Amino acid sequence: MTPCSTDSSPSACLRGQDLWADIAAVRQASPLVHCIANLVVMQLNANVLLAAGAAPVMAHAHEEVADMTAMAGALVLNIGTLDPYWVRSMALAMQAAGSHGVPVVLDPVGAGATPYRNRTLEALLEVGAPAVVRGNASEIMSMSHAAVKTRGVESTAQAQAALEAARSLARRTGGTVAVSGEIDFVLDARGRQAALRNGHVWMTRITGIGCSLSALVGAVCAIQPDAWRATLAAMAWMAVAGEMAAERALAQEQGVGSMAVHLLDRLQLLTEAEFLQRLRWEAVPA
Repeated sequence: MTPCSTDSSPSACLRGQDLWADIAAVRQASPLVHCIANLVVMQLNANVLLAAGAAPVMAHAHEEVADMTAMAGALVLNIGTLDPYWVRSMALAMQAAGSHGVPVVLDPVGAGATPYRNRTLEALLEVGAPAVVRGNASEIMSMSHAAVKTRGVESTAQAQAALEAARSLARRTGGTVAVSGEIDFVLDARGRQAALRNGHVWMTRITGIGCSLSALVGAVCAIQPDAWRATLAAMAWMAVAGEMAAERALAQEQGVGSMAVHLLDRLQLLTEAEFLQRLRWEAVPA
């Protein structure tokens, strides 16, 4: 089934070929993506963006974050390893993004785990509205003030359980919300919703895959002004590549360490035919 918006207009419906066109556009345009990422995942984020064809920059100095954001195609904020200096860097970058029309992707890593994380997210939402919020079910539920327990940065809830919270958050931001899990859900304030069923469980055993997915969402948002479509394309790209990477590792009697290398290879070398053959998605009733 082709995911469509609730207005049922033909122009609102997407095909797999449309998502592939966005992937190809990232490879062609090599957009600059400014990531204020956490210390654990910075290198993998950069390598994922490079494999995808984008150009990463990781800058957090107060003296340059605004200038760096102004020249970027997208800004990605990741709260995984917080401290007051970095929080201020994110606020300055978010202000610059608003001034220059740069789309912002917010990854609320560990939302709900501590009051400090929750206060930080509330403060960032007061600075500006992100085009996309992408997180696991617990993080999205926490941001919507739903009752949920978070274990460190790991989700304790299934993605489907977070759908109502995601809708509430999308209404608050006026943008797109993506919930990652065994099934990925992408919805927006206009009522468009889709489910993605690609991926592999081993993706949860490599540090930084989710954070790198948020960076990849930023890369597609840099070339595709429809944030919902951009998020779908990025999440499908990562999920199909991850699925293929796990299969290659298993076929060679390898584990998750080798899978991480295969994942970068598949992000770079994935073909249109492979993408369209494997893509599994569907519309989700509002």
